Amino acid sequence: MTTYDVSHDPAAGVDAAVTAIQNGDLVVLPTDTVYGIAADAFSPIAVNVLLAAKGRGRDLPVPVLVGSWRTLDGLVDELGPLARSMVERFWPGPLTLVVRAAASLAWDLGETRGTVAVRMPLHPVTLEVLTQTGPLAVSSANRSGLPPAVEAQEAQRQLGESVRVYLDAGPVGDPVPSTIVDLTGDHARVLRVGALDVDLLRELAPDLEVLP
Repeated sequence: MTTYDVSHDPAAGVDAAVTAIQNGDLVVLPTDTVYGIAADAFSPIAVNVLLAAKGRGRDLPVPVLVGSWRTLDGLVDELGPLARSMVERFWPGPLTLVVRAAASLAWDLGETRGTVAVRMPLHPVTLEVLTQTGPLAVSSANRSGLPPAVEAQEAQRQLGESVRVYLDAGPVGDPVPSTIVDLTGDHARVLRVGALDVDLLRELAPDLEVLP
């Protein structure tokens, strides 16, 4: 277990994180919402280790972070016009989209029922890691049932030696999770109201439903 201060000189930390991911280990990363715990999205073993570290069941599948919105074309069955409009306007940023995953993908993120929750975070360090690793399975960096970590030290207290590399970029600005929008049905639905204002989403999807 090693912690890297990536606030001013992230190069060594990014290199260590990329190597850890490639070796099947876990990494804690800063994002524009809260800190996340990351694993190779295409390694079922690494994803299972992530779930075990959090104490989380497979019934709550792990979301995926990408380093470019163009990556979506290789991950989804079909990216409709609404999804593309939301991606082009709000990514990178605090918007998670639930879409139909491409059936050909060789991954196991939990009981996804053929869908995937995907986001492009607005954080330069994590974007650089994603550029080198490709899509990562990322969940909030905390044990299930405890508050998400807003500092790397808080994540380390909860997750300890289960994580190989911690990237410390200081406290996150506003620890509000991303807004989650489900685009797998006939109408767009907000599954979780978060950092992205629903009124902004309604500019693109006037019939947007907000689940209670």
